[in-house]
Amino acid sequence: MNDLSLHIIDIIQNSLSAGATLIKLTVNENIKEDLLTIEIEDNGKGMTPQQVMSLEDPFFTSRTTRRVGMGIPLFKQSALQSGGDLIVLSEPGVGTKVTATFKHSHIDRPPLGDLANSFILMVSANPERDFYFKYIYNGTEYHFDSVEVKEVLEGLPVNEPSVIRMLTGMVDENIKEIKEEN
Repeated sequence: MNDLSLHIIDIIQNSLSAGATLIKLTVNENIKEDLLTIEIEDNGKGMTPQQVMSLEDPFFTSRTTRRVGMGIPLFKQSALQSGGDLIVLSEPGVGTKVTATFKHSHIDRPPLGDLANSFILMVSANPERDFYFKYIYNGTEYHFDSVEVKEVLEGLPVNEPSVIRMLTGMVDENIKEIKEEN
């Protein structure tokens, strides 16, 4: 995958397939510590310790449509090749947390990509699910909560094209603003 936002989409899709109704995404760029952390947490069905151990095997998948699952192995490889790691914590009936770390300045670290567009794509494609996004840049935070957004929209669907454009622009502007300030 060309950028990290595509890995984020893949992991969120896994969460949705696992029945998650709430997905939390945290992206933390800490330039001072030369660390990028991406965390995706859900309240899906979770996995047993044996399933978690099998995740790095591309021939392990719980899907019946294909016999391979490359998402986690590729995401982990991206993290490892740029001085980081990927850790999966999961508990059946509770949910799963995927945490990937990267050395921010590493030459082999893929770019973040279009975080705003990727995240709002997931929100708009799954309006019945709840999403929370926290973006942190050198300690300054921006939060997006789809529950709050749906309340403000007063019944206007989050998958309405004009709403998608507005939300994408809002998230993108806030990310840019935080980066410019720090």
